[in-house]
Amino acid sequence: MSLIIKNGTIFTASDSFKADISIENEKITRIATHIEPNPGDEIIDATGLEIYPGGIDAHTHLDMPFMGTVTIDDFESGSRAAACGGTTTIIDFVIPEKGKSLHDALEIWMKKAQGKTAIDYSFHMALVEYNDRVANEIPEIIERGITSFKCFMAYKPSLYVDDYQLLEIFRLAKIYGALMSVHAENGDILVFTTKYLLEEGKKGPEWHDVAHPDIAEAESAHRAIILADYVGVPIYFVHTSSRLTLREIQKAKRKEKFVFCETCPQYLVLTNELYRRGGWEASKWVMSPPLRDKKSNDKLWAGIRDGFIDTVGTDHCSFNFVGQKELGRDVFTKIPNGIPAIEERVKILYSEGVMKGRISRNKFVEVVATNPAKIFGLYPQKGTIAIGSDADIVIFDPNKNGVISAKTHHMKVDYSAFEGLNIQGAPVYTISRGKVVAKDYKFVGDYAHGRFIPRKRFNLKEWGR
Repeated sequence: MSLIIKNGTIFTASDSFKADISIENEKITRIATHIEPNPGDEIIDATGLEIYPGGIDAHTHLDMPFMGTVTIDDFESGSRAAACGGTTTIIDFVIPEKGKSLHDALEIWMKKAQGKTAIDYSFHMALVEYNDRVANEIPEIIERGITSFKCFMAYKPSLYVDDYQLLEIFRLAKIYGALMSVHAENGDILVFTTKYLLEEGKKGPEWHDVAHPDIAEAESAHRAIILADYVGVPIYFVHTSSRLTLREIQKAKRKEKFVFCETCPQYLVLTNELYRRGGWEASKWVMSPPLRDKKSNDKLWAGIRDGFIDTVGTDHCSFNFVGQKELGRDVFTKIPNGIPAIEERVKILYSEGVMKGRISRNKFVEVVATNPAKIFGLYPQKGTIAIGSDADIVIFDPNKNGVISAKTHHMKVDYSAFEGLNIQGAPVYTISRGKVVAKDYKFVGDYAHGRFIPRKRFNLKEWGR
């Protein structure tokens, strides 16, 4: 028995056309102008609807210990919300403790996800230190299909790595075919600025963005580009928030430096005016890097349109407003950093991007699915609609409107960072490897469906380098 999607318009990163799709054994087996169903075939009539590759969110933090608590969304609730929002694959971050084995950390995250994830998943490995043990484990981790690593240029002392350690890690990434990403903020600027804010009694959440100035992000990005270029490795910038940072990335790309850039929905549609409201509610948007101004919003949208921003992830890192964010009631430095976004990414990019004319439908596919698949070793298994690819598909109704709200979302977290945002266009079917996991914004999948996907090594030759 096949699943056949009929009468829809298919969009990929490069094409758009009307066609039917036939799915068997989790794969796309046929794409044609007309496919005649056989008796017993399941049929989805997509008349008037738009068909896209399932979204790939390459930046999530589920069931993660951080700042004295654990993110409220685990792999069950996070993958359920992702599915309802049009995402069919996530890449989560394994965060080892200093002094502990990378393998042990990976096993912990594997157990968190196995049998509890409604869509497919993979992992990045954070590197919070560099020593002989880490150097020996890196190639072993790559052999297990974890082919991307992340370093933090801030968060002293728990996560921070210095420039020398970065150089050593970049060197190993080049040798073994891994992709390096960095959290770009100058840790010393953050420590310096925070020290004097606290001395002046400025302890509320409204001071969070002041403690994380955009110049700290831009300087760190500039430095990371130089270090990566010196070693001769590509570099991927997570959660780019500022027009100043984007400017550094644009300069590097124009000089043909091997740089990839990610931003997130919050940096496209929210601004730091949310901190200016004052009061405790500002803690909802305490994340690092923080929200910036409207000018940065606009520049980031232009960066997507013009190809300087390659992907849109979420940095989904959810903590309840009541109970968890309150750990920082006395001082903003203790507020758990992060916001919920895994459910809203695809909808926001479609509504605020496509439907408002900021980006084309093909560009939408590129940044939410195809580029993440290509960059992180999943393509063409995922990230496109093609014969032989996994049948990961999201079907959109461009005429379906709604409002984002914590009252209706599928996440565990008790608030929405995008509360009240009007949405034009929404997913009506999400299909993961040929199985409908969400329909009409209701989860209809199961948590044993998702599989761990080992990823290919990053091959410089595939990118013409």
